[in-house]
Amino acid sequence: MKIYVDTAIVDEIRQVWELGILDGVTTNPSLILKSGRNLTDALKEISQIVDDCISGEVISLDYQGMVKEALELMKISKKIVIKIPMTKDGLKAVKELTAQGIRTNVTLVFSANQALLAAKAGATYVSPFLGRLDDVGEDSMQLIHDIKQIYQNYQFPTQIICASIRSPLHVLKCAKAGADIATVPYKIIMDMFNHPLTNVGIDRFLQDYEKSKK
Repeated sequence: MKIYVDTAIVDEIRQVWELGILDGVTTNPSLILKSGRNLTDALKEISQIVDDCISGEVISLDYQGMVKEALELMKISKKIVIKIPMTKDGLKAVKELTAQGIRTNVTLVFSANQALLAAKAGATYVSPFLGRLDDVGEDSMQLIHDIKQIYQNYQFPTQIICASIRSPLHVLKCAKAGADIATVPYKIIMDMFNHPLTNVGIDRFLQDYEKSKK
């Protein structure tokens, strides 16, 4: 499973990239605001760090506005993937952009039916939101299994990006379900490195090393 980092903070992206585990980056307007940068400057700098797959989100709600924004975003870098909301106009824009060879990521997906329609429209990626489903009492992982089964049944090339990740356990469950990608907040990626027994083991080795020198 590929791992993306879900942030627009350049220092966080650079740190994860240097660890050798990063396959891409997802951003959204909220993350851009949190970074304190404007969209263009943030995406330009991110594109200088990672090899590929940087999601830049459109904010227009109409088809023509989405396509226009997408074409402007593509001028920043060919590494950009256009992030588009799951709406009728959004899927119309996905169809047009796909025809132009531009990759798309359909976001704010909460049902298997939505994921099916996104794949039919030609989306490169689809982003079901796990945490937000869990918040309203739905089984987010069942959604991942359902989407996976549908895509396998009909050999859709659309890839599943698990989004709205809230814990390392979410990441584990996505990997076990066969999701293609998990986009993970920086803090949770850092938490994935930790286990108390690893720390205990390191401390014990160091203590034994010091004893062996005496």
